[in-house]
Amino acid sequence: MNKDWIEVTIITSSEAVEAVSAMLYNTGVKGVSILDPLDMIYRRDHTTDWDYFDETIIDTNSGVVVKGYYKRDEKFEGYLEEIKAGVNKLPEFGLDKGLGTITATDVKEQDWENNWKQYYKPIKVGEKIVIKPIWEKYNKKPGEIIVELDPGMAFGTGTHETTRMCIKALERHVGEESVVFDIGTGSGILSIAAAKLGAKKTIGVDLDPVAVDSAKLNVSYNDLNNIEIIYGDLMEVIKGKASIVIANIMADIIMFLTEQVKSFIVDGGYFISSGIILSKKDEVINKLTQCGFKIEEINIEGEWVCIVASYSEITI
Repeated sequence: MNKDWIEVTIITSSEAVEAVSAMLYNTGVKGVSILDPLDMIYRRDHTTDWDYFDETIIDTNSGVVVKGYYKRDEKFEGYLEEIKAGVNKLPEFGLDKGLGTITATDVKEQDWENNWKQYYKPIKVGEKIVIKPIWEKYNKKPGEIIVELDPGMAFGTGTHETTRMCIKALERHVGEESVVFDIGTGSGILSIAAAKLGAKKTIGVDLDPVAVDSAKLNVSYNDLNNIEIIYGDLMEVIKGKASIVIANIMADIIMFLTEQVKSFIVDGGYFISSGIILSKKDEVINKLTQCGFKIEEINIEGEWVCIVASYSEITI
């Protein structure tokens, strides 16, 4: 017997996807799917395992479709009102809400549990990393590193521009002696990638308990012992310093954290920051340089920016 569920569909902008996803995770959602036309184009062009690809889902003019799935219970109406209020407040945080339309539709459990999976296939990101959904089979090629992921449980699937750029930066900078701190780990994808690239130790932190649980589960799929996922604020739960601190979060939060991040980076270490919309690029760069960082790389994909900055305690 199928249980009745409710599918909440939000049409928003690419820059607001993470914020909208967070709203869903904070209101008891049981699963999330994200259909970003630009991400889907990337998946289509970089994945060879499609039996069939429905081109009608690619409409770059309609915006990003975020879907959340909820059990039908007495709490749902309150959750829906909370989501509506959150979407309407996005412009207050400098985020384009896009169309901002929100609809709720009845669905059967078997429909949502399986249908969204058709859009996730193994995908190569960078030179080595392949993101593989846990239900898919994949024949590993020489030199490839497989990251097993359940992409429906927390933000960070490997196809969004910000995540891709962060993974590529990790490929360039992680070594076998690296210690990596991942701020706002989400699904844990960057922590797992760093660990699989050979980092000596990786610590992922997040203030969202749902994300922490998801990240821990994803770590378990990858059989790693050099990684730790912690609930809490980086400044309060981590001791010591890292050779790389990575943060794939919003530009305003990156700028807020920049001064504090210095105390967690070894001399000559790197701060990799993304989740930065293009219009905020110069503002973030200025903040980094004001705080004593040297800009090493500015990477841009679409409307998104990933900045790699180094920090030295010795100034001349």
